[in-house]
Amino acid sequence: MKLPQDIIIRPVITERSTMDAAEGKYTFAVAPTATKTEIRHAAEKLFSVKVLKVNTVNYGGKKKRMGVHQGLTSSWKKAVVTIDTDPQAESFMVEGGKKSQSSRKFKTEIEEFGFGQ
Repeated sequence: MKLPQDIIIRPVITERSTMDAAEGKYTFAVAPTATKTEIRHAAEKLFSVKVLKVNTVNYGGKKKRMGVHQGLTSSWKKAVVTIDTDPQAESFMVEGGKKSQSSRKFKTEIEEFGFGQ
């Protein structure tokens, strides 16, 4: 079993990811072997948010040169995690036909993302 800290490596902070964070979309560099389900569970556990959607993209390494030496930069995987910015209390039916509500408290933003407001 992978730990959430091993799945989400670091935030990706760019101009676009900063603008997307206002809409509840946060961008992370994740482990190349991580699946969307694992990324969802890791984000929910680490940041106490309700994840609605996870989009991923794999980036291959680029060719680079230093003088006569050639090489490749590292390959990496990026995940865009969309969180619920207006979480509602969930209601469900229990025995006897009574309604019950879950009192789960989810955050509406990720403060630890890496940039200040």
